[in-house]
Amino acid sequence: MKNIFKIHYTRDEARALLPQVKTWLNQLLVAKRELDSLERKLEKAIGLGDDLGGTMVNKSLRLQAAVREVLQKFAAREIQIKDLERGLIDFPAFVGGREVFLCWETGEDDIEFWHDLDTGYTGREKL
Repeated sequence: MKNIFKIHYTRDEARALLPQVKTWLNQLLVAKRELDSLERKLEKAIGLGDDLGGTMVNKSLRLQAAVREVLQKFAAREIQIKDLERGLIDFPAFVGGREVFLCWETGEDDIEFWHDLDTGYTGREKL
């Protein structure tokens, strides 16, 4: 059977990436909150018939570029963000010769779970 992912992580490799993954998640969360706030302001300005541009739009574009840059870091490593708010992350791996995901969530001390590619969080099993 052909593998879906080109990159696969051992538990130790995924574990070694966790500090960087945590930093990237934090960057995404901060940018998302700022973008959400700016979007509310921009929607209000549009509703008032204001001409848009300037600082708010420039800041929004810079934040969008920063988000894209961080998402590309995940994509280049084939690490998947399953839920940004929860900090739910999947690393492609092999367990028992099968292609699976190593699963980690913010607040967990270590990578202790895996699940099949198609079962998701509810199918998590202890390593």
